[in-house]
Order: sequence, then structure tokens, then C-alpha cells
Amino acid sequence: MLAERRIFHISGHERRSRTGAIRKGLARLALTGYRVAGILVYPLAGPFLAYRSWKGKEDRLRRSERLGYASQPRPRGPLVWAHSASVGETLALIPLLCELGRRDIHVLLTTGTVTSAELVSNRLGDQVIHQYVPLDLKFSMKRFVSYWRPDACITAESEIWPTTLLELHRRKIPQITVNARISDRSFERWQRHDTIAEALFGKMSLVVAQSDLDAERFRDLGAWPVLVSGNLKGDTDPPPCDPAALQRYREEIGERKTWAAISTFEGEEKAVAGIHKALMPRNGQLTIIVPRHPERSDAIEDMLKTQGLVVARRSRNDPITPETDIFLGDTMGEMGLYLRLTELAFVGRSLTGEGGQNPLEPAMLGCAVLSGSHVQNFRDAYANLARKGGARLIRDVEMLAKAVHYLLSNDVARRKMIDAGQETINEMRGALSVTVKALEPYINPLTVTARLQPKSATAR
Repeated sequence: MLAERRIFHISGHERRSRTGAIRKGLARLALTGYRVAGILVYPLAGPFLAYRSWKGKEDRLRRSERLGYASQPRPRGPLVWAHSASVGETLALIPLLCELGRRDIHVLLTTGTVTSAELVSNRLGDQVIHQYVPLDLKFSMKRFVSYWRPDACITAESEIWPTTLLELHRRKIPQITVNARISDRSFERWQRHDTIAEALFGKMSLVVAQSDLDAERFRDLGAWPVLVSGNLKGDTDPPPCDPAALQRYREEIGERKTWAAISTFEGEEKAVAGIHKALMPRNGQLTIIVPRHPERSDAIEDMLKTQGLVVARRSRNDPITPETDIFLGDTMGEMGLYLRLTELAFVGRSLTGEGGQNPLEPAMLGCAVLSGSHVQNFRDAYANLARKGGARLIRDVEMLAKAVHYLLSNDVARRKMIDAGQETINEMRGALSVTVKALEPYINPLTVTARLQPKSATAR
């Protein structure tokens, strides 16, 4: 009987091992299929990029960079490739990139959008080499990596590209993710394909996560080692603004009360317009709307005008008059201006949208923060702010209207929220030093090499 149990136990173990081997084999097959599909669609990449350029979503003069062709020479010496997908991720990386520069390490920064490229040019200039990130296709990525030969790759937050991960792993280039987070939706999707996740996440050299929850999720998906730093966005400087423009608009606004709805998504602008109309008789306020995607501004203006509202647009340099209802912030890179014109900000993608947007910038610039409840992408930041009293989450449009009216008419309550928000920001600082310490095994040898080698020459 004991022998039979032992045989049964061994057979069960063998079945589990065989099942695991089959699943790993299927994962390898799926990743191979992904790469082969990339090879097959590569001839269509040129027309695809041309179409996106026509739509204004690619830089027409630099779209060859998306195929891995370099537009600048590679400098001689150690070089770290850093990648950030969006404007927010780029802002979060800036202090870390400046730290690498202070260590005499060349930084190649790739971004995926035209707006991110403009931000890099304005904020970093020639402190980094900027290129558009190549498409996650074998020929593009191979060409890119062969030219730039990075000594390490640092990505921000949650960028996972299979071909890129596999190509860097094949070349033994360390792959590090900093300020790492993973949304509820992404985590659930990766869990459904856990063997593929393990095959990819297991190739990361280091993950530095924003929170304990993010760290646990990365570990569950196969990443190791995983450390926790906090949010790098807490260590960023406040977004700048044009002092002359700020002074002009402050003079035009005068003594009027103001509030802003920033990073709004479709449906939220209409709700904000309704709140403005409801509160105008009592407060006489100016409402500032800053859509997340400025290309929607024409449609937003048309919607506002159909409701009888007077609109001034920043892109047209319209003046703000006593009759102006809405100041439409339809430009990129001027969030610092819009937030300095108010002390109360609703952060969008949280009422009709999903996931939320970064609340740290308005808190940093002295705004009481309001948001809808759908903020899972910034859960930790909102939790910290709400715990101190610097942010309030609201359920619906009616509750938002009541909160806006209360805070516009109650200076003490608004000031209390502002102070709590700035106290929270101060407590959240420190993620940069933790991240740099975690990166030291990778960047210290590069620093030594860089300082022994002149930076003026270029190399192929």
C-alpha cells in the first residue's frame, strides 16, 4: 500500500512537471510567434509611420528613428539607455537622468510621443541624447541596439516590450525598471498568461517599485530582485511656467475666484461646464479646463459654446475678460502656468475615465486636490494625500459641484488642504536616493570608466 502511494505521488509529481514543461514550451512558442509576426509586418512599418505622421502623431522629419536608424552619433564611453513612454514618466525620470549626467555617464533617452520629445528638448536640452523609441520589431530593435550599444537599459513605470526584452537579454545588457508600477488591469492580464509573464519579467535585472503592492505584483509575475523606493514624482521639481504669461493672466483674472479641471477626458469637460453654470451665480468664478489631449480642444470649445459659455483659449492668446467663463488650456507643457492661476484643482480621468492622473503636481504647486474615485493607476499617491487631508475623492458630478463650491467659498478649509498636500509631498521625497543606491552596482563601474575616458570623441 505504501509503495502504491509512493508511485502515485511520484506519478503526480511527474504530471505536474510535465504540465509545467508544456506550459513553458507554449510560452516560448508564443514569444517566438510574436517575433516572427514582427518580421512579417516589418515591411508595413514604413507606411504605418507615414500615416501616423500625416495624422500628426509622429515627427515627420525623424520617423526613421522609429525603425532604429540613429540621427545622432554615439559618444565614446559608457552610455545608459533610458526610456519613458509619456510626459509624466519623462518628468519622473529627469532627476535620475541628471544624476547619471553628474556621474559623467552618457544618457540616451527615448520617448514615444512628439509631446514628450518637446518636453525633453525644453527641460534637458543637450544633457541627454534624444531619439524616438524604435518599434518593438526585430529588425528595428536589432539595428538600434547594435548602433547605440548601451551598457544598461532603464525603463520607467510599466513598459514591457517582448522583442526589446529578449534582444537585450540575448546581448547580456542589464534591464532595470524604476518607479515601477502595474495597474490592476495589466496585472490581471499578465496573470492570465503567467508563463509568458515569467519568461519576460524573469529577464529583468532589477525592479525598483513605487509601492509594496507594486513590488508584490512584479514578484508574482517572475521579476527578481524587486525593491521599493516610493514614487520618483515626489522628487521632481514643480513644472515651470513663463513668468510674463503668469503675470498677465493674474492681472486679467483680478479678484475672481478660480478653479481648474486638469487632465480631463471625454465626458468630464461637459460635467465641468455644468458645474460652472450651476455655481456661477453664487461665485462668479473663472473655470480653467486643461484637457489631457489638446487635439480635442476644438470639439470641447464647440460643446462649451453650445451651452452659452464664453471661451478664451491659450493657444490663440485670447485675453481673459470679466465675461470669460472658461479658460481653455489647450497647449502642452504649460501645466505649471495653469496650476499657478488657481488654488483648487480637479484631476481628471477619474469620473468618466479610468485610472486617474497624477495628483502630485497640483499638490506641489499649492492646490487643494479633488478627484473622482477611479484612481487605481495612482492609488498610492492618492492614499498618501487623502490620509493627510490634501485630497478628496468624490463619487459623482453632484458631489464634485458641492466640493468645488465649499472650497471656493471657504478659505480656511482650502488652505488646510493645501498645507496638508504640501506636507505629504515633503514626506514622499526620498525615492530618488533609494533608486540611485539600488542602481549603484550597475552605474558605479560605468562612472569609473567614464571618468577615465574623455567624453569629447564619438565612436561607432
